[in-house]
Amino acid sequence: MSDAFNERLRLIRFRRKRERTKFREELRIIPKWLVATCISLYVLALIIGISVNFYNMKHNGEYFPAPDLANQPVLACLALAGAITAVAFFLTVWFFMLGYVYRDAKRRGMNPALWTLLVLILSPAYLFIGLIIYMLIREPLPYTCPQCAATVNARFNFCPNCKYNLHPACPQCQREVSDGDKFCPFCATELHHAPKASADTVSNNNPLP
Repeated sequence: MSDAFNERLRLIRFRRKRERTKFREELRIIPKWLVATCISLYVLALIIGISVNFYNMKHNGEYFPAPDLANQPVLACLALAGAITAVAFFLTVWFFMLGYVYRDAKRRGMNPALWTLLVLILSPAYLFIGLIIYMLIREPLPYTCPQCAATVNARFNFCPNCKYNLHPACPQCQREVSDGDKFCPFCATELHHAPKASADTVSNNNPLP
């Protein structure tokens, strides 16, 4: 239990150190078809709602909002449009959240269907608690090996392609250091890292189909 907890903390620190994505960049992974669907449904709801409202007002039927605006059809329709917009905004955020979790879990090598279902189950009663849990314990994104540029998992200790040490430690104090550190931040020992991959190395490890 202690080893699993320590490993989880290590992955969280690793993710926070390496991932510096902006909110706008994160939104781009939401499926475009989902965005188009939500916009289309919103416009359709506005057209149907306002049309029905106008029809009922002309024929003495029930309309939104209360009969106080019976002689002001424009204000009544604006009120209805505001209500539809509020509901559409909440549903759109909810759908976008599910779409984001599915795509993000998939690119991180996690089970996308399972995590999307978990967020879906927790959302109605606990709002965004499912999303918060996911954001806290999600796996780090795969990254490239500093030596051969092969794609490696954050859980790997060594690159499976070139055996590069993905979690280098200071030879003096044995504490983990970063690839870009020239000196150990704990004991100031000079560090020697493997050279970065060249363009030829990257092309050789990632041949074109």
